[in-house]
Amino acid sequence: MRVGTVKEIKNHEYRVGLTPESAKELVVHGHEVWVETGAGSGIGASDRDYEAAGAAIKPDAATIFAECEMVVKVKEPQPAERAMLRQGQVLYTYLHLAPDPEQTADLIKSGVTAIAYETVTGPGNSLPLLKPMSQVAGRMSIQAGATALEKAHGGRGVLLGGVPGVMPGRVMVIGGGVVGFNAAQMAVGLGADTTILDRDPEVLEKLGIHFESRAKTLFSSRANIQQMLCEADLVIGAVLVPGAAAPKLVTREMLGCMKPGAVLVDVAIDQGGCFETSHATTHADPTYVVDGVVHYCVANMPGAVARTSTYALNNVTLPHALRIADLGWQAALAANPHLAAGLNVHAGKITYEAVARDLGYDYTPVAEVLG
Repeated sequence: MRVGTVKEIKNHEYRVGLTPESAKELVVHGHEVWVETGAGSGIGASDRDYEAAGAAIKPDAATIFAECEMVVKVKEPQPAERAMLRQGQVLYTYLHLAPDPEQTADLIKSGVTAIAYETVTGPGNSLPLLKPMSQVAGRMSIQAGATALEKAHGGRGVLLGGVPGVMPGRVMVIGGGVVGFNAAQMAVGLGADTTILDRDPEVLEKLGIHFESRAKTLFSSRANIQQMLCEADLVIGAVLVPGAAAPKLVTREMLGCMKPGAVLVDVAIDQGGCFETSHATTHADPTYVVDGVVHYCVANMPGAVARTSTYALNNVTLPHALRIADLGWQAALAANPHLAAGLNVHAGKITYEAVARDLGYDYTPVAEVLG
């Protein structure tokens, strides 16, 4: 199979779909790999590095999209990229379709077979292709929030860890999954007064055992969220409903009791955000203020630490990429139900139930597509 990767064009996105090492693995398996010139520059990988791995360097993305049977990316295709997709082609990347009707409509129109990293499953209903980026985003959320709390950036002027004789900042983490756990680890490590909210008693128990007295846990009810918002200096939104739009757990009205200059970091923004007042921002202009509360809603947080993120992502995406290339997408999905869960769009049909439900499309089960 001819597999290609392109230079990401989303604002301040420096990751790349295939590292030189991943390209070499595909070549060793007998596949042809095409890489757009400069695609790896954001992670310090030169065209020469890819050529040494056996890949061919191509002058532009149009060549990759026109000639490759599978395109491996990181972020959802931008409008200019979606215009180049075609029927019979496999797109393997993050999609986050539920809050993005325009992208969904374009993918349907293109006829492409689109496999989304974020809905590929693993044992125990895990999301192994989402996990490493959730780990990165969770850890980054605290350092981004800490920066936004600085007075020069519009925040309250609070140091999360405090100093002797001065109380530490209060951090509220909504959601105890991968993002929330990693955010709490960083907050606790800085010495912040940290509380994690979740609705699952088993999750709360595991968090309590892990953090012991270093972090508090609290059931995520509306009343508890409201109470904690009034006390928090930094709030991390870390909720996830796989493939679906994130629930709006914090309304604009609820912001009324928050301290001026407090900070919200919405890590769920890729799925539409879990704060009513959230809208996606970029690394170029990461924050805005609503009712005196600073909002940080960058939709590609891991892109800022592109080298770490790309290698962590390739560790989990490459095995499935090899299966798709070795077997063809239909045989690969038929042989692996976890990979099959990643199919979101095929030949003009929505094949992921949560996306179809949230955007009002008819749902076509993957089993029907595979025949």
